[in-house]
Amino acid sequence: MRYQTFTLGLLLLTMYACGKKEEKKAKMTNTDTMSCESSLPSRFSATNNTNSISESKTVSYEGMVQIPSGEFLMGASDDEGRQDEYPQHRVKINAFWMDATEVTNAQFEKFVKATGYVTTAEIKPDWEEIKKQLPPGTPKPDESLLVAASLVFTPTATAVDLNDASQWWRWTEGANWKHPQGPKSDIKGKENYPVVHISWDDANAYSKWAGKRLPTEAEWEYASRGGLIDKKYFWGNEDPEKGKPKANIWQGKFPYLNMAKDKFAGASPVKSFVPNRYGLYDMAGNVWEWCSDWYTPDYYKDLSRSIATNPKGPSKSYDPMEPTVPKKVVRGGSFLCNASYCKGYRVTARMKSSPDTGLGHTGFRCVADIK
Repeated sequence: MRYQTFTLGLLLLTMYACGKKEEKKAKMTNTDTMSCESSLPSRFSATNNTNSISESKTVSYEGMVQIPSGEFLMGASDDEGRQDEYPQHRVKINAFWMDATEVTNAQFEKFVKATGYVTTAEIKPDWEEIKKQLPPGTPKPDESLLVAASLVFTPTATAVDLNDASQWWRWTEGANWKHPQGPKSDIKGKENYPVVHISWDDANAYSKWAGKRLPTEAEWEYASRGGLIDKKYFWGNEDPEKGKPKANIWQGKFPYLNMAKDKFAGASPVKSFVPNRYGLYDMAGNVWEWCSDWYTPDYYKDLSRSIATNPKGPSKSYDPMEPTVPKKVVRGGSFLCNASYCKGYRVTARMKSSPDTGLGHTGFRCVADIK
């Protein structure tokens, strides 16, 4: 079993699609890329061995939508995109199937019951394995950190420094997909909510069991656009807080005042908002969604040299903010995204996170090839 650690001042969990106010593209450099979750509480995480999950040879297309083949412009064309959303480039995508909704608690529970799978957040880290990946002499952390746990969002009482995410994230023992707010919480009555506290490894394991896979980043953006050309959001260019609520996002002053005009202060049941033109729900807001791609900040530059056909991402990850930590791409934004702090619900917005990381606003959906 492979282990990775993320500890304050050593390896920061970074999800940079969120941040302070959007920078103008012309002014941005690699060092301008802010992390919306830097300065997190110290955390240690264990990684599951998903090789124990057998890949299903059959696929149920129930609850899936067939996405037509096509060609589109991927990436940002306006001045709101971050540096790694440029240059905009042309991509061809084959037709494929995609889950109409994020994977729900009920669906994930069925998987767990069938396989006995234990998620990353439910495994106590092993210090003897962890320290093999750390510099010699790294002191052993307090035993209170070496527990099965995950990061839980806790709103602050007042305005705080938005560069210090440790003020609203809490390393919470006993938090996992069955207990999203900690051991005293549960998912009773929330069978139709998206499953959260899911690492990439967990999402990949579920996908294999279902005979599906995680979407490539290109497939995700193509499907999210729903056939619209060069629009900021999956519904067009209208601000999400104008008119009828279009997605589950943070409405108010992050991270201490959520007006919940969309009627949800946290995650919402799937299908609570109007789908995009392909019939896909929650392609903006609610919970972040894992993609299959490794992350690099300049991958789009490589793709822009010619028309890319079904790109699957770089062969390996590199994040200049954390060069030693491999990252996977996450898309779509969450219920914590707010225009003053995070516009991760933009259709081109990219986020990155280590494969063994799960949080209270991260889930996934699957895709399947047309055979």
